[in-house]
Amino acid sequence: YKKDYPYLKEVDSLALANVQMHLQSAFRKFFSEPNIGFPKFKSRKNGRASYTTNYVNGNIQIGDYGIRLPKAGSIRAKIHRKAPAGYRLKSVTVFMDKTGRFYVSVLYEYADETPAFVPSGSMTHLGLDYKSDGLYVDSEGKVCGMPHYYRKSEKRLSRAQRKLSRKQKGSANCEKQRRRIAKIQQRTANRRKDFLHKTSSAITKRYDVISVESLNLKAMSKSLRLGKATMDNGYGMFCSMLAYKQARNGHVLVRVEKYFASSQLCSCCGYKNPSTKNLSIRKIRCPKCGVGYDRDINAAVNIDREGVRLLTA
Repeated sequence: YKKDYPYLKEVDSLALANVQMHLQSAFRKFFSEPNIGFPKFKSRKNGRASYTTNYVNGNIQIGDYGIRLPKAGSIRAKIHRKAPAGYRLKSVTVFMDKTGRFYVSVLYEYADETPAFVPSGSMTHLGLDYKSDGLYVDSEGKVCGMPHYYRKSEKRLSRAQRKLSRKQKGSANCEKQRRRIAKIQQRTANRRKDFLHKTSSAITKRYDVISVESLNLKAMSKSLRLGKATMDNGYGMFCSMLAYKQARNGHVLVRVEKYFASSQLCSCCGYKNPSTKNLSIRKIRCPKCGVGYDRDINAAVNIDREGVRLLTA
C-alpha cells in the first residue's frame, strides 16, 4: 500500500498494523453478528483524526513536560498525571478534537489488587432514584440538582450556529466559526463531566453499596419528550462513573431491574399502590397505612432495599 499511497510512510509501522487489526475485527463482528452492520468507510478528510501505536523497545517516552512518539519525536505536552511504579506502558492513542486540540491517551497494564467485596451487616448503603429535573434523589432524602450546563449555553450556542449558517461553505471563515461552536460544545461537556466526577467521587468514598435503577434513558427522552433535560443530566455517564469508582474502592454498585415497581410500593408497609402510575402525582399517601411520603424519596428507599436484598440473597 505504501507504493500506491506514499503518505502512509508518515506514520510508524505499528500504527498501520493497528488499523489493519481494527478493520479485521470489524469484519469478524459483521460476519458473526450481522445486526452490527457492514463496516463504514472512514474518510481521510472527515473521519476522526486519530491513530494508535504500541510501545516497543522504548519507542515511547513520557517525561515531566512532554512525550516522545515514534516518527513525531519529542512533543511538549501537559502531563495530566504520572503512572505509579509497576505500571507497564502498552500503547498510546493520539487524536485531535473538533476544536483543533491534540490529546494523547496512554494505556497501562497493572496487577489488580482490589479485594473482592464481601457483604456484611455493618456495610453502608444508599439508593439513588433518577430525577428528570435534577440528577438524583437518594434514600436519605437528599436531592442532587444538576446545573444544566447545556441550558445555560443554549442561547450562546444558537447564536453561533446562526452565524455559521450565513457563512460560505468551505471558506476559512466558515471553518473558524465551526471551531467556535465546537469550543462552546466542548466547554459544556467538560463542565458536565467535572460536576459528575466530583459528585460520583464524593458518594463512592462514603458508601460500600450503591443501588441504582436500570433505565433506558434513550427511550425515556423520546417517549416523555424530555430529551434535552435527560441528555443534559448525563445520568447514564454518572452511573458508569459510579460503577468503576465503586470497583476501584473495593465497593459495589447494584443495578435494580427497571421493571421493579419502586414508585408503586409503599416503603413503610409494602403496599402496591396502582394510582402512582400517574407521574403527575408527586406527594402520595398510602391508602393502607396512611403514611404520606414524597414519590422520589420513596422510590429511592425501595431501590436501596432491593439492592441490598439482591446483594445478600
